Amino acid sequence: MITAGIIGGAGYTAGELIRILVHHPEVRLSRVYSESSAGKPLYEVHSGLLGDTDFTFTGGDAQLDGLDALFICSAHGKSAEFWTTHQAPAGLKIIDLAQDFRDESDGYVYGLPEWQRERIEGAGKIANPGCFATAIQLALLPLAKAGLLQNGDICVNAITGSTGAGVKPGATTHFSWRANNISAYKVFTHQHLLEIRRNLTKLQGAEPAPIDFVPLRGDFTRGIFATAHLACPLSEEEARQLYKDFYADARFTFVSDAPVDLKQVVNTNKCLLSLEKHDGRLVVSSVIDNLLKGASGQAVQNMNLMFGLPEDAGLKLKASAF
Repeated sequence: MITAGIIGGAGYTAGELIRILVHHPEVRLSRVYSESSAGKPLYEVHSGLLGDTDFTFTGGDAQLDGLDALFICSAHGKSAEFWTTHQAPAGLKIIDLAQDFRDESDGYVYGLPEWQRERIEGAGKIANPGCFATAIQLALLPLAKAGLLQNGDICVNAITGSTGAGVKPGATTHFSWRANNISAYKVFTHQHLLEIRRNLTKLQGAEPAPIDFVPLRGDFTRGIFATAHLACPLSEEEARQLYKDFYADARFTFVSDAPVDLKQVVNTNKCLLSLEKHDGRLVVSSVIDNLLKGASGQAVQNMNLMFGLPEDAGLKLKASAF
């Protein structure tokens, strides 16, 4: 049995992580730290946990002794700060959901299983990918592996739900502004481009063509629908077979012969991909749940691999038909 702890337990990703871990057959959740919610039952902050657990948030300085796995769900920048005042006990495995170590500094391994499964299995520290980065990389990895991202430009549009902005309210997450509304933000400058370009370069062995990424805020709560298009010499059938071969052993990523939609993946750890070819350009659509495959579900997937468990342990989640 894996004894697990969470730091930064009050946010959306932490809520989803707790929901998975309290039902995971091989995990005992020991501590959930939150400065803002110390002493409160988890279900007072994450109301969907009512009836699932009577656990309470822990406050004060985080104690790491006795833990086998530590999930860090703090804000970006807080993870690196945490390790300036704390020492990881020998044998502790760390899964960090922030962006602090996604460059694989300080011994971290970038935790995208479809690309780095073997390295994840032997890792002690994992930097969990960003949500946009997950959806977009899964749309492009097979082409990078085949060396097909070097010519022309790569255009990506991706729309995300409001939970991607985090639990703290803001002008662009307020219901009155977000409902019945769509807007673009961080056009061509989104922070996830750094990890996307870095990793595609590693896989391809050469820097990919420029990636023009337009992120969009959607008027829904969860999920990402990303569409990438680029010049490609392969036929649609050849490209689809390339993707099916690349993801043949992937537990959660699937290539669909039909167009995909967001409801197929919400509340699951899946990524679904579909491909079309038009006027010499390949169009790849990629859909994920930003809180699960884009964050907490993938974090548990990484934990399973690190501990030699079945990759889907605790993650057999089903999408709703409606």
